[in-house]
Amino acid sequence: MNPPLLSVVMPVFNCAPYLKEAVDSILLQDFKDFELILINDGSSDNSEQIIHSIQDPRIVYILNEQNMGLVFTLNKGIDAAKGRFIARMDGDDICTPGRFSKQVVYMQQHPETDLLAGVVELIDEQGKNTGFWDDDRKNISPKQIRRQLPHDNCIAHPTVVAKTEIFRKYRYNARQKNAEDYDLWLRMAADNVSIHKLEDILVRHRIVQNSFTRQRQQNVFFKNATTKRKFAFSAIGRGKINGFVLKTLFLSMIDFCKGVLKPAKK
Repeated sequence: MNPPLLSVVMPVFNCAPYLKEAVDSILLQDFKDFELILINDGSSDNSEQIIHSIQDPRIVYILNEQNMGLVFTLNKGIDAAKGRFIARMDGDDICTPGRFSKQVVYMQQHPETDLLAGVVELIDEQGKNTGFWDDDRKNISPKQIRRQLPHDNCIAHPTVVAKTEIFRKYRYNARQKNAEDYDLWLRMAADNVSIHKLEDILVRHRIVQNSFTRQRQQNVFFKNATTKRKFAFSAIGRGKINGFVLKTLFLSMIDFCKGVLKPAKK
């Protein structure tokens, strides 16, 4: 049997209320040549029962016997992938119709592209639109993305499709577990990896009020400063010293100052 063209990697951790809708949005895509790698990261809810209730031969189920964290789980999914491309997806988000056909066709028609993202629509727990992410929509072209990344993240993680060899070369960094995606984009951009984005809304991205994602947004300046500093020091330690790295390091200091001043503005 030939390997699938696309491997969809979806970590699952206690997202039972939204999991069936997320999985269905993938299985019902018009593009069919994929495997869906569902990695249950030690969920304590009924996520496993929901997964077992869905019968589709394209599903590959992997269980972490205990919670290992997102970085470990993502890298495990990368190692398990058999496709030429890897797509990211989260267990509480919703793929829009035609997402994978748009991305795979683009990657095939533009072989110089290493990673392709798209735009997200933000939704709440009930699936209602709550707006859009401004930096996501304002930075579409490769030039805009590269210019923005030293300032802030502008790539929505669950929209990404990339060449499998790119994911395996860079992987996710356990030292950046609170910003594993942003660190990955920074490391790729520092090496001039070709990052593109479609203007299409590819994912309806759910913001859950009590989620870790929502909680870590409360101190965004300090978080960004730490992420950028770790990235820059690691790059410099490996002898990777260029304008992108140095700009990111400088802007990490600006973020730290903003974080210090933020309480004074309240």
